[in-house]
Amino acid sequence: MLKITNTLSGKREEFHVPDRKVRLYVCGVTPYDHAHLGHGRCYVSFDVLLRVLAFLGYDVTYCRNFTDIDDKLINRAAKETGDELRYKEIADRYIASYKEDMHALNCIAPAYEPRVTDNIPQIIAFIEDLIASGHAYAVDGDVYFNIPTFPQYAALSKHDVHDLRAGARVELNDRKKDPLDFALWKGEAEGTFWKSPWGYGRPGWHIECSALARTYLGDQIDIHCGGMDLIFPHHENEIAQSEAVTKKTFSRYWMHNAHVFVNKEKMSKSLGNFFTLKDIFAQYDPMVVRFYFLNHQYRAPLDFSFESLAQVQKTYQRLVRAFEQVNQALATKHAAQQSPIVTRMLEFVLDDLNTVGALGVLFEELPALAHDEQEKAAVYWFLREVFGLTLVPLAQPVVEMTPQIKALLDARDAARAAKDWKRADELRDELRSLGFEIQDKKLK
Repeated sequence: MLKITNTLSGKREEFHVPDRKVRLYVCGVTPYDHAHLGHGRCYVSFDVLLRVLAFLGYDVTYCRNFTDIDDKLINRAAKETGDELRYKEIADRYIASYKEDMHALNCIAPAYEPRVTDNIPQIIAFIEDLIASGHAYAVDGDVYFNIPTFPQYAALSKHDVHDLRAGARVELNDRKKDPLDFALWKGEAEGTFWKSPWGYGRPGWHIECSALARTYLGDQIDIHCGGMDLIFPHHENEIAQSEAVTKKTFSRYWMHNAHVFVNKEKMSKSLGNFFTLKDIFAQYDPMVVRFYFLNHQYRAPLDFSFESLAQVQKTYQRLVRAFEQVNQALATKHAAQQSPIVTRMLEFVLDDLNTVGALGVLFEELPALAHDEQEKAAVYWFLREVFGLTLVPLAQPVVEMTPQIKALLDARDAARAAKDWKRADELRDELRSLGFEIQDKKLK
């Protein structure tokens, strides 16, 4: 039985749906730039969830959206093209880039990948329902959700509404009835973006996921996933919108993955510690990156470093070598279901996607697999189909001796000759961060 930590209850719960049909929604990206490490971790984590559900025999319908109209997109279009209304060009470019990255990470494509701009009528209709039911109001072309009409607000994030309201008063908006009210529709100049019953404008951020989930999965979904940074206010607002309209529980289970940190600080462009997936793929095979994510439990913070990634690459290469010779005819789902080793690995995976524990079992049993063709094939199938690891030998990197690398090597040799071990270690780490492993020889 699969157990998952449900953010709503704060407890680990047994997953159950009565008809074996699962409706899974994962919040997607705002495509104004290349996907980054945090995106990679999120979508690999919930790709494993998708694969586990399929292995258990569930029929999963998976939906993941694209927020292709947003302030960030508009600002990027203005910066790159001089015309903020050319945001679609920006979105098209980075959606294509994102799909390349997901394919490289071997993530299964969702059944539905709706774009907000293709679903404006559905979003407008949803907002009209909220107004008609008394949960929203229009003011001078804008539309706001009225928080006091939804008493359950903040059940997911466990915030105190009174504290939230006090904080919201710092940025007062005279148009709002309550400081916590949030925008469903943003009014714009005549003829700009889309025409609505309240004038021209565009959707607020939160309304899109409520409308898209309802359009593609129905009034209720089974699992809603995303990063922990989305719990408040995004997912909190989704619940308010959806349940105010349908009068039903929006999602039975909520799952959230933890942040990616770099040197103990949250990854961000402003701190200069921001890495896109393409940055990482330039030095490391995407399967190594996927394996790196699987070596960390999805709910635990991940402190990224190139040094730790280099160590994981060595482990992954060991794994690839162990499965170089596999009898493909024996590598079947049935074999995996009968395998004692897979059974032990699965016990960990079913305990809130504990891939770390499962990999511990794998490496403990790896020597024994060399002498058991049937078990080896069964485990290979499980790693390929449930963990999503292709286990293809890594391409040998082409080392280019640039002037920068030569200078670093010479400086390190000088530091070692002077027995300045601290400086030598610093230079070794810098070379390693650039993808170069140093093999030292004894000094004469």
